[in-house]
Amino acid sequence: MAGELETRVLRKITWRIVPFIMLLYFVAFIDRVNVGFAALTMNKDIGLSASSYGFGAGIFFWGYFLFEVPSNLALDRFGARIWIARVSATGWCAP
Repeated sequence: MAGELETRVLRKITWRIVPFIMLLYFVAFIDRVNVGFAALTMNKDIGLSASSYGFGAGIFFWGYFLFEVPSNLALDRFGARIWIARVSATGWCAP
């Protein structure tokens, strides 16, 4: 009985979550590609060299790298509901 219930639950989860995760993966891929396309015209318009654009992109990576662990610790402490609401609220307030 437990094996049958487990199989049914896993099948239901797979059919509901996997398509959504695939959609999110596709959107993230489009977003990464879009940054590269934006760099083609943006660098020329504002006078950036390829190395300065790469340096700027690297700064964002290091910021993410440094703040990811404290963010996950805070997520564990405050709970997902509060932490995601905080992230969403600060994203709306960004200029």
